[in-house]
Amino acid sequence: MTIAARRPVIPVIVAGVLFAGVGGAQPRGRRTEGPSSFSYYLLTLSYAPSFCSQPMSRKDPRECGVGRNVGFVVHGLWPQGETTRGPENCGPASPVAQRIVQAMLPYFPSESLIQHEWRAHGTCSGMSADDYFAALRKARDRVNVPSSLTPSTAARLSPADIESALAAANPGFPKEAFRTSCYRDGQLQEIRICFDRELSPRACGPSAGECRFAAVSLPPVR
Repeated sequence: MTIAARRPVIPVIVAGVLFAGVGGAQPRGRRTEGPSSFSYYLLTLSYAPSFCSQPMSRKDPRECGVGRNVGFVVHGLWPQGETTRGPENCGPASPVAQRIVQAMLPYFPSESLIQHEWRAHGTCSGMSADDYFAALRKARDRVNVPSSLTPSTAARLSPADIESALAAANPGFPKEAFRTSCYRDGQLQEIRICFDRELSPRACGPSAGECRFAAVSLPPVR
């Protein structure tokens, strides 16, 4: 599964921003600023049941296969500007070593997404691949996703309810550390968690985006 398959390009709404018209972050292009040009990290967790129901091709069966029971998967750890999208593609990127890939597969749905995230975002962190993915694991392991957000039957929640549930499940985080993004069909796309450059939870900036639907649909985890 390539990243193009995961986030297709369509007019006005570009890869990774199918929610742009309804409150997501700004489109992500091929920017080449250095690692010092960002303010905080955005940990993005994609909701697999929604992704798998989108009209896209080449879905990985490890994520979308029947009976896999996949809820949230890591999409990435993105260096982010305070009010603008962060830098991307900050320099040459050697392939991520297989030992790192194997360590990250419990977090990511595919090897290709791991390689993409290193090229697009990890190279802008100022860290080595080892340190970047260690930071990603540390950030993800700190976040508790409540069971109400991985329902066994279809659910419908407001973005505020989703963010309140996350805040209640993570009392060491500021409530403003959580954001919700959604697809244009009103399904939950991602939850986003903000960390400072030392990986302490912090309030999200405007660039983290926000779903503007009054309520979003959560297909069941199966």
